[in-house]
Amino acid sequence: MKLGVFNTLFLEKSLEEALDAVKSYGLDAIEIGCGGFIPKNHINPAEYLEDDKKCKQLSDALDKRGLFISALSCHGNMVHPQKDFADQHRKDFRETIQLAGKIGVERVVTFAGCPGTSDNDKYPSWITCPWPDYFTEALKWQWEEKLIPLWKEETAFARKHGVKMIAFEMHPGDAVYSPDKLLKLREAAGDELGCNFDPSHLFWQGIDPTAAIRALKDCIYHVHAKDSRVEPLVTQVNGVLDNKPYSEEPERSWLFRTVGYGHDYVFWKDFMSTLRLINYDYVLSIEHEDSLMSGEEGLTKAIDFLKDVMIYKPRGAMWWD
Repeated sequence: MKLGVFNTLFLEKSLEEALDAVKSYGLDAIEIGCGGFIPKNHINPAEYLEDDKKCKQLSDALDKRGLFISALSCHGNMVHPQKDFADQHRKDFRETIQLAGKIGVERVVTFAGCPGTSDNDKYPSWITCPWPDYFTEALKWQWEEKLIPLWKEETAFARKHGVKMIAFEMHPGDAVYSPDKLLKLREAAGDELGCNFDPSHLFWQGIDPTAAIRALKDCIYHVHAKDSRVEPLVTQVNGVLDNKPYSEEPERSWLFRTVGYGHDYVFWKDFMSTLRLINYDYVLSIEHEDSLMSGEEGLTKAIDFLKDVMIYKPRGAMWWD
């Protein structure tokens, strides 16, 4: 298993400077954002698709530092009810797929997206309960008219360009926010669809990430190392659904945290062991969104913590059996 980082921590740096920073931390890989909600500070796919020289320079820069790209990420909403918004994110996603195929990156991380409840809506609608019946009717429309048709097209597009792994991040506000929703879309639109497993979004929903890993064992394509802390003193009053700004830390039901600051060694050792159990042996990509720590401190603490709990080497023969 390898350790990497999402490049959003280094957006103020040039690409070369970001790669130098990743190397200085002793990491193996970098995940690079390529559009959608993520700025294209380090890679603008459209530019690279038109310039073979830039692709060669990227490859050389990575090789020089002994690094590789774990995934290209384009977190977007291609089913947003505002056409201009959706079209831009779809353009970003398709260019990211094309670039991944061109430079040999096997994985593209994204969101499934969230539609409105009709073609006349202005904003997405995240539906989390079945009644009154109009919620169930709207949810059926979202899946049958928007999500499934779009992702059938996008899996075919990815297949055409040699990308076999599209990794959804299960995220609040997205149609795919839990393992059952991810498996539903995968079954409907193709095995190219899998998971970018980020436990931080699952904790606050009451999902046990280790149980979720077992449920998604055949389709975990990429993993984010990120924690979250649920605050009982708030949830006992207001529950876990919380739309207060992330900056209002004392009032929120939960916060994103650096690994180890939401859950302890016992959890994270079990997490790593369960990944090994399902034969995941790729990258843990650190994503830092801890509002209580600087990026540098959060990354350093995450690296130190994860190096203690990661399982690096093949297990070898079971000599006792």
